Amino acid sequence: MTTYAMPTISTPAPAEPGTVYLVSSGDLRESANVASWPVQEALEQMITAAIEAQGHRVVRAHGVDPETGHGFINSQRKGLEVFAGIPREVPLVVAIGNWQYSSHVLPGLRSHQGPILTVANFVAQWPGLVGLLGLNGGLTKMGKPYSTLWTVDGTDDWFTDQLAGWLTTGRVNHDDSHVRPLPALPETDETALGRALAAELLHAKAIIGVFDEGCMGMYNAIIDDELLNPIGVYKERLSQSELWAQMQQVSDEEADAVGDWLREAGMTFRLGTDEATELTENQLRWQYKMYVAVLRMSDDFGLDAVGIQYQQGLKNLSPASDLVEGLLNNDSRPPVTSRDGSRVLWEGRALPHFNEVDEGVAVDALVTHRVWRAMGLDPATTLHDVRWGEEFGGDYVWTMEISGSVPASHLEGGYAGAEGWRQGPVFFPAGGATLNGVSRPGEIVWSRVYIADGGLHVDLGRGSAVALPESESTRRKEMTNPEWPVMHAVLHGVSRDQFMGRHKANHIQVVYTPDAGTADQALVAKAAMFDRLGLTVHLCGQVQLPG
Repeated sequence: MTTYAMPTISTPAPAEPGTVYLVSSGDLRESANVASWPVQEALEQMITAAIEAQGHRVVRAHGVDPETGHGFINSQRKGLEVFAGIPREVPLVVAIGNWQYSSHVLPGLRSHQGPILTVANFVAQWPGLVGLLGLNGGLTKMGKPYSTLWTVDGTDDWFTDQLAGWLTTGRVNHDDSHVRPLPALPETDETALGRALAAELLHAKAIIGVFDEGCMGMYNAIIDDELLNPIGVYKERLSQSELWAQMQQVSDEEADAVGDWLREAGMTFRLGTDEATELTENQLRWQYKMYVAVLRMSDDFGLDAVGIQYQQGLKNLSPASDLVEGLLNNDSRPPVTSRDGSRVLWEGRALPHFNEVDEGVAVDALVTHRVWRAMGLDPATTLHDVRWGEEFGGDYVWTMEISGSVPASHLEGGYAGAEGWRQGPVFFPAGGATLNGVSRPGEIVWSRVYIADGGLHVDLGRGSAVALPESESTRRKEMTNPEWPVMHAVLHGVSRDQFMGRHKANHIQVVYTPDAGTADQALVAKAAMFDRLGLTVHLCGQVQLPG
């Protein structure tokens, strides 16, 4: 007889008919989990009431931790333990009221065999919508079937009807009539330009510098080499510990010169003396050192674009990377010389930065930068979180919000329209300045590169950044994060629910054009470049093609 210690595997008992299980994925930062828990509780109560009204019973798969005071799954290990006790076939709801690390729940969701529904509260105060779309993008990437819903208060007919359908069939169907495949493009100068730029990239190739992958659990933000390399893009994998080491090599004089340049350009900063809660000159100096160090390291490796993770690498060590990121994405920015002082690095040119090392953003920013520059346009581009929105003046106006900095050219007056606020201590214990403001009105092209069905896809659309009355703009900023820059955007021909049902990421990429006609031309060139690179291109909403 063998004496081997054989494992004992416990299998959860099947759930009773009419039972729905509920889980909640949280942040890795306990300060955020504790602060957002009341909002999450309200969301779960709302969802539970809506499900029970349909005659079903809700079982929360994990309790509130008496030590932390919240009931979020706050680590991948915790997620594995929770899912081990969930019957595999049971209908499962993932309730999302704040930012969540998809890595906490994706292992359990990957092996779950019952219908999955992701649900968020459509409110501004905490980024539940952002977390929802990030998780949806991850599930799409892994090819896991799921349904998704959102609601303001849980009582609207659309939500309750769709929830009833999911409880009956395990599916929610969304209107995607605004989406169409890229048709055969006419032989225009823009089409020829896009194809030529793609041929150049495929021939000469490009390098994106990745300062530590997988920021904030964003599985959807990682693109494997097997998908990147065939489009001519290769990764240089860099360590944020080396970035910190390089920051130590930047002199105070060089750092202060960056600050002097910004102040001469008109940027102002809300300064104080309390390092724990206020922005200080010391925090700014470290941000300036990071800016210099990133440019020099990018020069060392010959990078075409660069991304800094920050949140789970440097957040307890260094002030925020966000100010640096906004500066890099702008053609006009403080000059930095090479290590030997012989060259100004990327003089008069942006070095595209993909915030939070989102590699979908990296591909998009790289393509946008090359198309816009070839057309003689300002290539300043950035991602925004899909934060929240409401109707205003007959239009549905999204308030897109990036958690730190936009390129200064996106603001009225450039740097003179920018103000540096301290990053909030809940997310950024070491502080640092944002590059804050409200994006100027103008015509935009929006997009998202993502993984679906094992390949690279891109959604492309047109929109307008709009100017809201100051009181309304201030209200929206105060309801979200007033220290962060926003863009109030109308997406042409795409409703709120169409966008939410379709979008495969927490991020949306935006870039300005001088007018509507130029925006249409630039979109065609961008579509042609993506198409020639081999991505599957989808046009969303009202997109005017030539011919």
